[in-house]
Order: sequence, then C-alpha cells, then structure tokens
Amino acid sequence: MNLEQTIALVSGGASGLGAASVKAIVAAGGKAVILDRDADRGVALADDLGNAARFVQTDVTDEDSVKEAVAQALSAFGRITAAVSCAGIALAAKTVGKDGPHPLEMFQKTIDINLVGSFNVARLAAEAMQANDVDADGQRGVIINTASVAAFEGQKGQPAYAASKGGVAAMTLPMARDLAGQGIRVMAIAPGLFLTPMLEGLPEAAQEALASQPLFPKRLGRPEEFGDMVRTIIASPYLNGSVIRLDAGIRLP
Repeated sequence: MNLEQTIALVSGGASGLGAASVKAIVAAGGKAVILDRDADRGVALADDLGNAARFVQTDVTDEDSVKEAVAQALSAFGRITAAVSCAGIALAAKTVGKDGPHPLEMFQKTIDINLVGSFNVARLAAEAMQANDVDADGQRGVIINTASVAAFEGQKGQPAYAASKGGVAAMTLPMARDLAGQGIRVMAIAPGLFLTPMLEGLPEAAQEALASQPLFPKRLGRPEEFGDMVRTIIASPYLNGSVIRLDAGIRLP
C-alpha cells in the first residue's frame, strides 16, 4: 500500500505508541486521524502536524463515538485505508491478593478498552474501507492492532492485561480470513518493553531494571521503532494474519 496515499485512523494516537504511529505515517506522506480521550494532547499533536492530521475525541468502547470518528475522517480526507489501534490500559492485580479477589470491574474495564475497543475500531474502519478502490495488489485497507508479549508470557498481577492482549493476538487470523474477500489485511504487533508514558512514570532504578531484560539491544524500545513497524506493515502487502513480536528477543520470566 502506498504510504503517501495512506489515510489512517489511530486510536490512542495522542501519546506513546499511538503518537509515534501518527508521526511515522505523516512523515511518510500520509494522513492521520487521531482518536483519543485526551483532548489536550490530541489537539496539540494535530496542530503540530498541520493539514496532514485531525483530532477527534473518541471513546473506543463506545460504538457511536467511533462511528463519529469514522464519519469525521471520511469528511476530512475522503476515505480510510488503515486503522491502527493503540488505545489501552495496564491495570495490575493478582487473581487473589491481600485485599481479596481481583476486582471484577477492573478486569472488565481492561477487556473493554484493550480488546473490545480494538475490535470496535477495526470493524467500523473495515466497513468504511470496503468502499475504497483496490490497488495493484487488490488491497483496500489494512488493520493493525496492538497486542503485547504479555499475551504469551503474562506475569504475576497480569491476568486482565494478558487476557486482553491474548484476545487481540487470537482474533488476528480470523479477522484476516473474514476480510480477505474485501482486500483488507489484518496484522498485530506484540511490543515488549517500550518507553511509553506508562513506563516513564516509574523510578529510574525500575526503568534500568526493565531495560536489562531484553536479549539485545539492552534497552527499552523506542516509540518511533513501533511507528516504523506500523509503516512497514502498511507498505508490505504480503504481511497478513500474523502477530509480529517487537521485543528485542525478550521472554518475560
């Protein structure tokens, strides 16, 4: 898919991996619609990127909210050729801890945002993509969801997060099969430990301890490296139905 002709919805696009994806797409000549609940950051990023970006305050768990974002993207740019889901939370609690069983509300919230929200954006973006003309490979669009290495090696206190990201990984192939007839590819990226706002809030000693875990290079991932992978997937028509680990060889203990 031609990156210069890419028009992408990016959820969680105001910060972290989402913002890196937005910047990577725009830097390649494409356009992006930033979906996020954080209006201050979203507006600031869109302003920085000029005419190549728009911000729409969006709750990915709400059908009407995402429908409105899709409508605004179509109004602004005429079509949608990519959907990148980066909106997510990481709430930690053991199945049974000192204060009792894992709060059910916390588990449901994690699933709703990380898994249901990703599917909500993907399905509504795919509906819009069906109207696109096909390219030389018969493509109309590409969907890229964010899983995590925790989908495969969840740690203590991560049953909700691991379940949500495991769901993202597991739905990649069936969604690709569902949408192949429409010329829409579906991929997922499973990042390892990245220097996102979530990790930036940790003490320096904790960051250094985490940075020692990857095999090589021995550091936290940079958001722009995630953005580069998003750009690679968009540009590579033979990538479909798979989950790519972007983790410097880390295997969580």
